[in-house]
Amino acid sequence: MDTKLKSDIAESAVVTELLKRGFRVLKPVGDRLPYDLAVDLEGKLLKIQVKSAWLQKGAYTIDTRRTKTNRRHMLRERYKDGDFDFAILYIDDLHVFYVMPASIFSTYKSGISLVEGSTRQRKPKSAEYRERWGLLSEWATQPVTVERLLSNSVEPKATGFQVAKVIPSQAPAALLRFAKQSETAGEGVETKRQVPTALVSG
Repeated sequence: MDTKLKSDIAESAVVTELLKRGFRVLKPVGDRLPYDLAVDLEGKLLKIQVKSAWLQKGAYTIDTRRTKTNRRHMLRERYKDGDFDFAILYIDDLHVFYVMPASIFSTYKSGISLVEGSTRQRKPKSAEYRERWGLLSEWATQPVTVERLLSNSVEPKATGFQVAKVIPSQAPAALLRFAKQSETAGEGVETKRQVPTALVSG
């Protein structure tokens, strides 16, 4: 099976599983973005990168690098911070999914081993993320700080966080309110994402 077909099968399987679990799934047009899918969580987009596993020497392996091809060469490069929020790793032979936060995925330099079945060897850290669909819903409840909301409007200092000037015509009212509160409080103001009631934790 060629790589492109294997990737398409993995992406289709992930979309189907997400829909079964009550998530609202979006798919970008084309393949120019660093993520394959997005999930709409009450208006907030959770970006997902889909990876298909290959069986090698009794273990399934995931390539953690981004692959780009042209007429002559195949280029591989590491993903950047913020490219996506979760990687969903799919084992086609077993129809098994690993739901891994990007912060964990990015700690692997080139590959991730997924060990399935009974084995005497110690299971890798990746085993913690086997079928962890509930992490997607938990992501929606994490606090959002002013630092993140104003990430494009601040100039960080070595001594702390500083709110830069915000042009009213270029920022929503809610953002301006957060910025004003941050200036008076001297630190990031937190708010909570609302948990989508329609989502089912796995």
